[in-house]
Amino acid sequence: MASQILEKTYNPSQFEKEVYEATMDKFYPNNADKIFTILMPPPNVTGSLHVGHALNYTIQDILVRYYRQKGYDTLWQPGMDHAGIVTQMVVSRELEALGVDVKSLSRDELIEKIWEWKAKSGGRIFEQQKALGCSVPWDYSRFTMDEGFSKAVIEAFVTLYKDGLIFRAKKLVNWDTKFRTAISDLEVVNKEEKGMLWHINYQIEGSDDFITIATTRPETMFGDTAIAVHPNDERYKHLVGKRAKIPYTNRLIGIIADEHADMEKGTGCVKITPAHDYDDFAVGKRHDLEMITVLDENGHMVCDKNVPEFVQGLYLKKARKILLEKLREDGFLVKEEEIVHTVPYGDRSGTVIEPRLTDQWFVDTKPLAKRAIEVVESGEVRFFPEKWKNTYFDWMRNIEPWCISRQIIWGHQIPAWYAPNGEIFVERTEEEAVAEAAKKGFTKEQLRRETDVLDTWFSSGLWSFATLGWPEKTERLEKYYPTSTLVTGFDIIFFWVSRMMMMGLYFMKQPPFKDIYIHALVRDDKGQKMSKSKGNVIDPLEIKGEFGADALRFSLAFLSVPGRDIKLGKDQIKIARNFITKIWNAARFLQMKGVTFEKKITDIKLSTKLTHWIVAKLINFRNEIDQNMVEYRFDYATRNIQFFLRDLLCDFFIEAMKFQDDQETKDVAGAVFAEFLRIANPFIPFVTDHLANALGICETFVTEKGCDLSDINVNLEDVRETDEVRELVHELRAEKHANGENSEKYLTLKGELTAISAKFAQMV
Repeated sequence: MASQILEKTYNPSQFEKEVYEATMDKFYPNNADKIFTILMPPPNVTGSLHVGHALNYTIQDILVRYYRQKGYDTLWQPGMDHAGIVTQMVVSRELEALGVDVKSLSRDELIEKIWEWKAKSGGRIFEQQKALGCSVPWDYSRFTMDEGFSKAVIEAFVTLYKDGLIFRAKKLVNWDTKFRTAISDLEVVNKEEKGMLWHINYQIEGSDDFITIATTRPETMFGDTAIAVHPNDERYKHLVGKRAKIPYTNRLIGIIADEHADMEKGTGCVKITPAHDYDDFAVGKRHDLEMITVLDENGHMVCDKNVPEFVQGLYLKKARKILLEKLREDGFLVKEEEIVHTVPYGDRSGTVIEPRLTDQWFVDTKPLAKRAIEVVESGEVRFFPEKWKNTYFDWMRNIEPWCISRQIIWGHQIPAWYAPNGEIFVERTEEEAVAEAAKKGFTKEQLRRETDVLDTWFSSGLWSFATLGWPEKTERLEKYYPTSTLVTGFDIIFFWVSRMMMMGLYFMKQPPFKDIYIHALVRDDKGQKMSKSKGNVIDPLEIKGEFGADALRFSLAFLSVPGRDIKLGKDQIKIARNFITKIWNAARFLQMKGVTFEKKITDIKLSTKLTHWIVAKLINFRNEIDQNMVEYRFDYATRNIQFFLRDLLCDFFIEAMKFQDDQETKDVAGAVFAEFLRIANPFIPFVTDHLANALGICETFVTEKGCDLSDINVNLEDVRETDEVRELVHELRAEKHANGENSEKYLTLKGELTAISAKFAQMV
C-alpha cells in the first residue's frame, strides 16, 4: 500500500465517518473454529444515545474487536426492543399534537400508527451507535416485534403455560393510573418526600370507645377488612377479637393480632387494606380476610356500597381532601403528624403508583430460578466484578411470581382465549384455540381473545436465543449459543440478566452466557448523578464532535475501574484527546524520519541493544493486554497502552532514534509502531485504522491478526542494560526539571550515564 503524508494536526472529524463506512463489511462473522458471541442489550426503539449507552457499547466493541483480531468467528448480535409503554406513550403524544384523538382509535388502528412511526423515526440510535464506532453486523439486527421474534415469544408463553409455569390469578400489582396498566418494579421510582400521618378513630362495636389507627392513605379506609395490633402490645390485647366500625359506613371489621403491627410506629394500630397494600395483602392471606377494591383503574374511588356517596367517583387526591375535611369536622380525625416517607412513582407517567388487586398473568419463577442459581454457584457462569453475584443471589433466592401482563396495546398480545364460562385456552394460533374449545362444546364466536400484552421484559428474556432463530433449529443458533459475554449495568441484573438466565436454561438447557461483566454508573466529574435538571448531562455525540469518538471511548475505558462509579468530565476527555494526538505526532515524526511500515518484526534481524529492548517491551505489552482482556480490566489495558506509547516508545525509543537512526532501528520502529496501532485498535479504532491506511500498513485492523511474536528471541542482558539506561535517563530528566543542570545530583547522574553510553546521554 502507498503511504500518504499525514496532516500536521490531528482532526478526527475529517476521517471518522469515512473510516467506519470503509470497514463495515468487515464486521460480519467468519468460519473460524473459535467463537466469540456477545449480545447487544437491545435499546428502546424510542431511545437515543446517552453516556451510559456510550460506556456499554464501548466495552462491547472493545471485546468484539479484540477477539475478531485474534481470529475468532465473532458475532455481536444487534437489535432493538419495542418498549411497550414508552413507545405507546411517545406515539400517542405525537398523534395528539397532530390533533388525533388517540382514544377514538381502535386497537388495530393504533398499532398501525405505531408501526408507521417506527418505520419513520424508530431506531435513530443505530446511527448514533455507528458514530461511536460500534462494529456491528447491522444486517443481522432483530426487533422484538418482528415476525420471527414474535413467533418465539408465543412459543415460549405457550410452552411455559402448558408446563404449568405460567398461570392467571388475582394478585396485588403496581398499578399506573395514568397508563391504566400494571407495571414492573423496574418502572417504579421510589422517592422520599414529606407527607402526613393521619390518626383516625374507629368506634369499637357495642361501646363508646374508639381504636385509633394511623395512616398515610385515608381514602383507602373504605377497603379496610381488619385492624391489626401486635400480639405483645399490652395496650390492645383486650381488643383482639372485637370489631370496629369504619366511619361513614355500616361495615364492621375485626381487630386481629399480627406481628405486622409495629408497637413503636404511629398508634401501634394498623388498618389492613389487602387490596391496596402489599404488606396488608400478606396479612390478609394469613388471616383469610376479604379483599375489597376501592380505587378503579384511573385512580378514582369506585361507585359501590363500600364507598360513601360523598367520595364516589372522585380522583383519589380530591377524595382524600374531602374525606379529611369531613373527618375533622365530625371529630374522627384526632391527630395530624408531619412525616418523611417513601412514595412510589411511575418512571414514565410521573404519577403515584397504587398497589391494586387485579387479574393478571404470572410466571412461577421459583422453579426456574433454582438452576439459574446453581450455574453461578458452581462457577459455570461468572460475574465480573465478582461482588455482583451476591446481588443476583439476593434477588433469585427470594424471587416472587413475575407479573407479565400489561393492559396496553403495543406489544405481544397474550395467546389466550376465554370461553363464556371462564375456561381458558392457551394455544399458538387462534385456529388451535378454536379446535381445543370445540372439544368442550364452544364455538369460535363464543371465544374472547385476551387483550393484555406481555411485559417487554418477557420478550427481552428470550434475547440470547430468539435472536439466533429459535424456536427453529437454525445454524446460527447451533453455532453461536451459548454466547460468550454479557455486558450490562447493575440496575438490570434483576430484570434482564436473571430472566435471560432462567429462560435460556429452561429452553436451551444451557446458560445463555459464560461471563457477565457489570459496568459502573457514569457520573459527572464531581461524582453527581447526571440529570437534565442539574445541567450536568454529557451528550456523547457532542463530545464526539468536540474531541472525537476515540477520545470518548478511551476515557470511558480508562475510567472503568471495577466497583467504582465513573466520574467523567471534559478534562478527562481532553487528556485522552492529547494522548491520541501524541500517537498522531509519533506517526508524523516517524514518517519524516523516513521510516516505512510494511516490514514485520519477524522479518527483521535484531542486532542492537535498543531494538532487542523495544521488541521485548512490545512482547510484554501484548501479553499484558491479553491478560487484561481475559480479566475485563479495561482500565489496566488503557494504562498499558498509554505507558507503552508514551513512556517506552516515544519518550525513550523514538528519542533515541535522534542519535541512532540506522536502518535496523528504522525498520523496527515502523514494525513496532504498526503492531502498537493494531493492539490499540479495539480501543481507538478510528485513528488507528486511519493511520493504518495513511502509513501503508493495511486497509484496516478490523481483521488484522498481527505478528506471531512467540518465537522471537531477545537478548535479555541487552534488555536489562537498556532498562538501566532508561531509568538513568528518566531520573536525570526529573532532577533537571526539579533542580536544574547544575545540581550535584544531576552532574553525578550525568557522569554515570555518559560512562555507560555517551550516545544516550545526549537525550537529557
